[in-house]
Amino acid sequence: MTATLRDERGLTMTTDQRIENLEKGLASARRLNRWLLAAVGLALGVWILAGTFGPTTAGAPAGVGAAKEIRANRFVVEDENGKVRASLGMVKDGPSLALNDLKGEPLATLSATKGASVLLLNDENSTRVMLDGSGDVPSLALFDKKLKPRVWLKVLKDVPQLILDDENGKTRIRLALDKDGPELALGDENCKTRACLALGKDGPGLALFDEKGQGRATIGVARAKALDGSTITYPESSLLLYGTDGKAIWQAP
Repeated sequence: MTATLRDERGLTMTTDQRIENLEKGLASARRLNRWLLAAVGLALGVWILAGTFGPTTAGAPAGVGAAKEIRANRFVVEDENGKVRASLGMVKDGPSLALNDLKGEPLATLSATKGASVLLLNDENSTRVMLDGSGDVPSLALFDKKLKPRVWLKVLKDVPQLILDDENGKTRIRLALDKDGPELALGDENCKTRACLALGKDGPGLALFDEKGQGRATIGVARAKALDGSTITYPESSLLLYGTDGKAIWQAP
């Protein structure tokens, strides 16, 4: 049996009819909510775009945009204790950027002076790394705790070189790569080359020298002058021994 009820106007309605009317009302309410949400979202988006790309910035006077250029001789950044932690400014020879530790001591400085750029990295006592961008001889230097350079990486006349110095500043190891091939030289405390290993177009060769720089032995590829003035190239399987006068005293084969 279907129940009958009266609506607010006094009309008789069945239960099914009231349920159908409620469903229609809910559907209409859902559509209205969707439209309201869409309108709110559109308004919010317009507000955000206006705030982001508008002609003025928050807190700025009307009609005044963001500054496109700032001119100054020096910029300083301090921490919460008033210690200078970074500075960018002009010094006597050019611009300089410094980054400082908690004590205000520079840990890193970058400067451009007289056509060259230099980057210095420091510890609490001294400079430990220097990168020099000079046009003629760009180099990278590593220093010990006594501020003495111990390792050099250079490009000299288009020849890359790795140089290792001792604590007295004497070059003891040099690794270079030129147009003929790689070369490794070992020196004594007087900067005299005592051993040289090279790889050329004819093959590898090892040369040993005395304290006066006179060649005393070669293993592998070696070149020597014959009595007629011509140059003899010995192969990789060669061993030659020389006297103090530089003349060969024994060879094999």
